[in-house]
Amino acid sequence: MTLLVIIIILAFIFDYINGFHDAANSIATIVSTKVLTPFQAVLWAAVFNFAAFFIAKYVIQEFKVANSVASSVFEQFITLKVIFCGLVAAITWNLFTWWLGIPSSSSHTLIGGFIGAAVTSARTLDVINYHKVLPIVYFIVLAPLIGMVVSFIITLIIVNICRKANPFHAENWFKRLQLLSSAALSLGHGSNDAQKVMGIIAAAMVSAGYIPNIKAMPDWIPLACFTAIALGTMSGGWKIVKTMGTRITKVTPLEGVAAESAGAVTLFLTEHLGIPASTTHVITGAIMGVGATKRLSAVRWGVTVSLLWAWVLTIPISGLLAALVYAISSLFI
Repeated sequence: MTLLVIIIILAFIFDYINGFHDAANSIATIVSTKVLTPFQAVLWAAVFNFAAFFIAKYVIQEFKVANSVASSVFEQFITLKVIFCGLVAAITWNLFTWWLGIPSSSSHTLIGGFIGAAVTSARTLDVINYHKVLPIVYFIVLAPLIGMVVSFIITLIIVNICRKANPFHAENWFKRLQLLSSAALSLGHGSNDAQKVMGIIAAAMVSAGYIPNIKAMPDWIPLACFTAIALGTMSGGWKIVKTMGTRITKVTPLEGVAAESAGAVTLFLTEHLGIPASTTHVITGAIMGVGATKRLSAVRWGVTVSLLWAWVLTIPISGLLAALVYAISSLFI
């Protein structure tokens, strides 16, 4: 019972860190275009992070992403110790990348830690449910590509429709529209990311024998998870905002609308498919897409290459961290 309580507390801590680590994903473009101040932007994003709970609970009426995370390791190999070590590793990597200002994926560090601890515990790769994990791996590449292609298309459509519009009036309209596109992105971010922690808590409760399966998850878990990520978003993540909002490419309000809309579309798609995609990957690809509509040199590809390395390394490094934590914890647990 004590370890289960510790795991639930750690899960909420991770969810909170996920919020301020990924706050930049929701607000970077709207801050860089100066539509909202940083403080206004995090409040705006936090409100819609939390509002995503009501859409997932009462409109969609299922938590596919939570189920995918909980099912990434076969149930018979899931123990409280495995979940504990995975969470500690995920929190460590998230804080480290946040400190360096690297927009890595909270989704992938959580899954990497979970799998790494399970593999270490069972000493076999047979713990991995490849049917659930391989689509997640594929979307490390597909998510930013989809975001980039969709934002490229949206930008071209908008530019062609508005080519005869008065630039001053058009910019004012896009500043207003960016409030809506940013809200949609925050809804997608909240719904996708909060569910990952829900899956981990549900897996822990199943392992401890408190619930028979993830569908029997009590209502307080999703409500608490959406609240935690919203509070984390309100805390901001300014180092990553700078990377996302200015270092990849310069973004105008028009391009901000296109990037955020493309990000929202991609996140809603992956949620529909039940794939815990990275909000970081999605919005980075979307920002690259709008930059590429001007000219390829408008995108600072050197920055994106360094981000790509962080994306590729997140799952294996998180897995190795979890293995190390498991080995150390075996001395005490």
